[in-house]
Amino acid sequence: MTPFEVYKTYLALKNHFTQANYDYHKYCGKVRATLNSFYKRKDRFWFEKLSRQKSEKQIIDFFVSNFVSSGDPQSLWIGDIIRDGEKTYNSWNKKNESLTYFFKSEVESVIDIKQFDEIFQVHGTSHPLLLKEHLQGNLSLETMVILDKILGYKVDFDKKLKDPVWQLVSQNMNKYSSFLNIDVFKFRKILKESVV
Repeated sequence: MTPFEVYKTYLALKNHFTQANYDYHKYCGKVRATLNSFYKRKDRFWFEKLSRQKSEKQIIDFFVSNFVSSGDPQSLWIGDIIRDGEKTYNSWNKKNESLTYFFKSEVESVIDIKQFDEIFQVHGTSHPLLLKEHLQGNLSLETMVILDKILGYKVDFDKKLKDPVWQLVSQNMNKYSSFLNIDVFKFRKILKESVV
């Protein structure tokens, strides 16, 4: 990839994670960016460095990991990615390489607190235990997405929870889901073993 293509990938993924109506996969990562705007940036040399160090897939994963790891992708500044991006990318990579282990341990830790069905119950406007555990950092976004792919609980949460906290988590789950390719049957089996 050229430095300009890396920059366009960054813009496309930023749009994907921050704008409700932009889908990276649907638009094939296309954005309106000009070489002129790229050369005006003071950080263009960083994009050049990335283009030399990483393959196309690694660059996409690098940006995805940074946007996903940010609690609010909208407020993620490019300076943060330049400064801490590599560390974030490495820990995200490590987690994805052993995703079955992380999923199993996170689900089991939540099940130890309550019965499995109780963690999905929404009472009035209060957050369900599943969301509380995610907000406390006990359940990763990956686990939330995997549980939704298995159980489809998000539709119910979207209907019942109208607060901005859930809406942000829901949007992050929607946006991340297309980048998280998992074997649903394998994770369903892990979940059954953990619940029993």
